[in-house]
Amino acid sequence: MADKKLAGMKVLMVIAPDQFRDEELLQPKEILSGHGAHVTIASTRAGQAQGMLGATVIADTVVDKVQAADYQGIIVVGGMGSPEFLWNNTALHKILQDCQQQGKVVASICLSGAALANAGVLAGKRATVWATPESVAALEKGKAQYIKDHVVADGSVVTADGPEAASPFAEAVTAALQKVASHV
Repeated sequence: MADKKLAGMKVLMVIAPDQFRDEELLQPKEILSGHGAHVTIASTRAGQAQGMLGATVIADTVVDKVQAADYQGIIVVGGMGSPEFLWNNTALHKILQDCQQQGKVVASICLSGAALANAGVLAGKRATVWATPESVAALEKGKAQYIKDHVVADGSVVTADGPEAASPFAEAVTAALQKVASHV
């Protein structure tokens, strides 16, 4: 991955401060960084965040301080902490809405598709999610077309259904970022 097709691009990855899904953060971060993107990790609180499988990371910033204008794309990472910390976070919703209005990449993996749906950025879009009754209901309420697939890209919106899709999800996000960059 010596190519730098995302050189100079900034991507925000948002995680729950507790119980984010390790590989859904770490694999896309590695792939995007390998393509030359600068990846910033944000959470709902400062300091150390704990993954479901034992990974610990320090959030670079908190969601409340993020400006969509500073990034070309945003990825909301899944895991069991997503419903509690991310699904209904109004600051995160504002960032997602601003990114979409600015024509930037908006992406989520696993349970965090519900955060995008709750923010209103999936209306009229094809999307997937880690399927639970609550997450699928959130997509339907958000007027998304639920697709049972591992990775679904619809314009500048990319969603994935879980940890097994982390690497192909990262490549789909990379492709979406390249398209956005070519239209700027």
